[in-house]
Amino acid sequence: MKLNFIKKLIAMLTLMLATLVLTLPAIALEIPDIPDAKDGVVTFKSIEPDHRVGYTVGDILTRTLFLEVKKPFILIEESLPIVGYEKRYKGQITGIELRSITHEKDEHSAFVIHKIKVSYQIFTNSVVAKPAILPAEFLRLINVNSHGKDVVRYRIPSYEIAISPLSIFGAVKIEADMSDFRGPLLLNAHDETQQLKVALVILGLSLLGLLYIVGTHAWLPRMGGPFARAFKSLRKLPSTQQGLQLAVSQVHKAINTTSGQSVFGDTIDLFLAKKPSFSGLKIELEQFFGLSRQVFFESSAAHSIQGDPLKWLQSFAKRCRDCERGLTPEALNTNKAKA
Repeated sequence: MKLNFIKKLIAMLTLMLATLVLTLPAIALEIPDIPDAKDGVVTFKSIEPDHRVGYTVGDILTRTLFLEVKKPFILIEESLPIVGYEKRYKGQITGIELRSITHEKDEHSAFVIHKIKVSYQIFTNSVVAKPAILPAEFLRLINVNSHGKDVVRYRIPSYEIAISPLSIFGAVKIEADMSDFRGPLLLNAHDETQQLKVALVILGLSLLGLLYIVGTHAWLPRMGGPFARAFKSLRKLPSTQQGLQLAVSQVHKAINTTSGQSVFGDTIDLFLAKKPSFSGLKIELEQFFGLSRQVFFESSAAHSIQGDPLKWLQSFAKRCRDCERGLTPEALNTNKAKA
């Protein structure tokens, strides 16, 4: 009886000891929940890899994380990710390992900016493309004003990617694999863009040159001269005797302003010596002064102008405008002028 009792007692003690041993790790590893940081304590920004797809075994992905931590909270640097730690998802190794990490911080009076650069390397492969994820990282912060009792955590968002196989089997229809990660398929239009820019520059210069030639405003050099203003006025005059007299007066005024003194029919050579850019218009100047004598003094004065005198004056003012801008007017048809 005593022997059986001793055996039962030993078995009961063994069971209790085993139960205690099994429950000790759970008690030892039990960690109280850490609350999340409140809104406003941390401001997060990140620079992610250029693309999300096309990664294969051996590739390295780099994320640059910026955390602005407001005081009195500070980052517990021991909570930063550990190099060499293989990421797990639902208890399974994902084949993505933390390769390197750098940490820089910039102190300010009210906050601290942490720049954390983490690089992950892929150590997994598959015969088909499959999604993968860089799990969220949890960093811990402590309120230095609470004597170490106020500890919170901040969750860095995860980043989803797609891992491609080193080789594929069979034909692949790209229209049947339009993943959200892929993004639009863009053509390289660098050469066409450069050609378009050159063409636009040439077009702009051409339009500027055309405006300079035909314009009448003074916002460019040699524009808005006396003959440019006279030409603009002559185009608005009516085809009447009064309009013709006013047109002749406007051209006289432009010639005198250009010369700096009064010019008459017998001083044309002095005007051309002073303004050699008008030397190609000597015959037209003689015709103009003949027309002026006919309009104001002698109705029988000869000027050899054919057609409407007002239209001729407009053409003459335009040619004088070209001369004052340094341009060479078209050659005068002397045979027609003498006819």
